[in-house]
Amino acid sequence: MGAPLLSVRGVSKSFGEVHALQEVSLEFSRGDIVGLVGSNGAGKTTLLRLLCGLYRPTIGDVVHHATDGSEHAVDSVRQNLGVVPESTGLYHRLTAWENIRYHSRLSGVRDSQAWNRTVRLARALDIEDVLHRSTRGFSKGMRQKTALLRALAHDPDLLLLDEPTAGLDVTSARKVRGLVRMLQQEGRTVIYSTHHLAEAEQVCDRIIVIHNGTVRADGSPRDLMQHTDTDSLEEAYVALTLDASREVSDAEVYGWFQRKWIALLSRFTARKQLEIEEVTEDE
Repeated sequence: MGAPLLSVRGVSKSFGEVHALQEVSLEFSRGDIVGLVGSNGAGKTTLLRLLCGLYRPTIGDVVHHATDGSEHAVDSVRQNLGVVPESTGLYHRLTAWENIRYHSRLSGVRDSQAWNRTVRLARALDIEDVLHRSTRGFSKGMRQKTALLRALAHDPDLLLLDEPTAGLDVTSARKVRGLVRMLQQEGRTVIYSTHHLAEAEQVCDRIIVIHNGTVRADGSPRDLMQHTDTDSLEEAYVALTLDASREVSDAEVYGWFQRKWIALLSRFTARKQLEIEEVTEDE
């Protein structure tokens, strides 16, 4: 096990009456590849957003460990983090490189440094020849690869991936998994959210099973199978999550502003529909 990088200490996260995560304590070390496994609504994305400082815990702390041993709140060291959300959020009017350069400049990285690192990683992902193309019209795989390059151009210690291979073809998914292994060899830490157990077993040295907002297991695939006396990771997962999955709440998926905006649009749409029905009846 490498030096400590990130600590989650007694963290709970609530959205009103919805308890997305409850009493989670975890330690992540440098060089780890960790899989967060769980069904939709389990709390994986909420945990990732806490780990990158986008959310603040309702209770508890998320702490980043510097190489000199000092500890800092994770939201104060975001320059050490790279994040690839499930929705890539690329600017379609910009080229792949312009998207990457924009975010690198926000992190205070010189263009030459960002370019050299981007080209090296683009070769590993086999997209070096599209860096100067507009991202409008990119395939799902090309958008995901561009988002990975954007997250890595400032040379972060920690990479957070939310369903990084969802919707990708077999070749693109293999390229992403190969990049993850390459980052581990460089001493990077990767935390990898997925609901594909076979992929987690392929890529990750350690798997954390999250179900209904709680951590049900934390260990290597072999550890989880031994703990549950099962012969496969799928059987182990089923044994650890026998209680029914909770429904996904809008409070976890959307922020306050988004929920208010959706509610406003819903009322507007309902009113327009009523007006249309009244006109139709008059006719």
